[in-house]
Amino acid sequence: MRTVIADDHPIFRKGLCCHLAQLSQPAFNIVAETGNGRQALQACEEYEPELLVLDMNMPVLDGIGVLDALEEKATKPYTLVLSAYEHPKMIRAALDAGADGYLLKSAKLEDLHAAVKTLLKGETFISEGAQLNKPRSRRAKNGLSEKYAAVDVFVKKYNLTKRELEILELITQALSNKEIGKTLYISDQTVSVHRKNIMRKLGVSNTAGLIKTAYDHCLV
Repeated sequence: MRTVIADDHPIFRKGLCCHLAQLSQPAFNIVAETGNGRQALQACEEYEPELLVLDMNMPVLDGIGVLDALEEKATKPYTLVLSAYEHPKMIRAALDAGADGYLLKSAKLEDLHAAVKTLLKGETFISEGAQLNKPRSRRAKNGLSEKYAAVDVFVKKYNLTKRELEILELITQALSNKEIGKTLYISDQTVSVHRKNIMRKLGVSNTAGLIKTAYDHCLV
């Protein structure tokens, strides 16, 4: 399989390439390895790989951005997200954005091979130990649900406006700027400005960071 590896940690990326190169049935031909999402898209354009192994948290363009861009292509590779993020919302965001599978970096090497075989059968692979739903049973002392109490604390902590909170909630649903704009009746350029402001206030640099921060504060 013509394969592109996209991960911003060079040592991890090299190790993964070496491992895949030793496998057979299917055999892997690593045609490119990249350290950011923009390079990953360029490699897909140039080499037309059959498989893209993709990290979620990368510079320039994160994993969600890569998946969104690939969805607009007439043909796209099987895409396996290989990430340290095990948050249910992150996994759901990746799958909703078009990922064919989600494998945790804490998984065993044989799980990687099993994941690829699952994708080739046209099935979705979700790493063992990864959960798409995480029940919450605690309640805030004031009688409000935990979520609403958490939102109030979160908004005050990061000084978010009502509009920024609305956009953040839509971002956690894996919506693109254009889709958010249609939902809120604003332009996608305006959404982009709000997104950058939210990232600045939360101290993150990409969509994966936004979703993780929202999940960590019980917003989703």
